[in-house]
Amino acid sequence: MRYVFFTTATLAVMACTAHADIEVRFVEGAPKDRFDIVNTGSCELGPLAITIDLAKSPAGLVFDVTAQGAGVEVFQPFDLVAGRDLIANLPQVADGDQRVSLDLTGLGPEQQVSFTIDVDDTGGAREITVSDAEISGALVQVSGASGTTTGAFDETAIARVMQTGCAS
Repeated sequence: MRYVFFTTATLAVMACTAHADIEVRFVEGAPKDRFDIVNTGSCELGPLAITIDLAKSPAGLVFDVTAQGAGVEVFQPFDLVAGRDLIANLPQVADGDQRVSLDLTGLGPEQQVSFTIDVDDTGGAREITVSDAEISGALVQVSGASGTTTGAFDETAIARVMQTGCAS
């Protein structure tokens, strides 16, 4: 019979595998809605693309960035408000788009990228107000060196995208 012994330090390292998770929060606001993208994990993430896709939302959500087009009443263009130094290039968002992709140069633990924009629903009673439940089902896709993972917004307007473990 063969026995394997582990030191307390080895067991601690095995139990505390570093992880990298991305959390995206939607915050309904007037006149601007906000998306906060945060690395809630303990790993430094290299270059990655984060795509927010509203197409699967139950309320037919769209980005309302001009006075004409798919949105109603007030409009707000894309405006990066935090993490400018982490963005490789600013996305172009057209009125009525349902997707926006951000190319990040990296994202460290607790680092955040935030942008404001107007989101309207095309299937609800109050098109200018998006409730947490109306964004549930919308997707967030994260693509990087370790592959592509996807998460969906829940009824609290938060999407969590789990990443593969990493060494720290």
